[in-house]
Amino acid sequence: MPAQNELPISRFPVPELDALPEDIRSRILKVQEKSGFIPNVFLALAHRPAEFRAFFDYHDALMEKDSNLTKGEREMIVVATSNLNQCQYCVVAHGAILRIREKNPLVADQVAVNYRKADITERQKAMLDFAVKVSQSAYEVNDSDFQTLHEHGFTDEDAWDIAGIAAFFGLSNRMANVTSMRANPEFYSLGR
Repeated sequence: MPAQNELPISRFPVPELDALPEDIRSRILKVQEKSGFIPNVFLALAHRPAEFRAFFDYHDALMEKDSNLTKGEREMIVVATSNLNQCQYCVVAHGAILRIREKNPLVADQVAVNYRKADITERQKAMLDFAVKVSQSAYEVNDSDFQTLHEHGFTDEDAWDIAGIAAFFGLSNRMANVTSMRANPEFYSLGR
């Protein structure tokens, strides 16, 4: 079997960095400067520049804005729902980010395997219950789900954020699976 770094990162063509539009290349280089490597999602999605821009604009709108959800809680949503969608890339990559955001090397693995048994708060479990419902059976969401969130201190705007993250990463999980996106080896050791 080929070494990890010899395996393709996507089943679709991956453009050369120098061949990308300037705005995309610049964004990728900033990520590389910050993290020390280029996450494969950037290279794989650069196959379609217009979709790359839309994807990362929406990603940033959900994951980087001021919110009542901490950045760690947002990553918990990604990890828990990505596990249920069987998205290896997102569980591995966002698990690394979750470990860093929470400063806890165990939490990402716990949330990925079974968030109900993870060492997280009851509030966070209620958040993940809602996120999972949105991810797996949004058609069943009803007023009692909002009531449960309210009982744990979440507002309707927080519910929108939770739902938006779960829904967006449903798209991300499906595209990562269809493209056979491979997680960078660096992600496996980050935050441990």
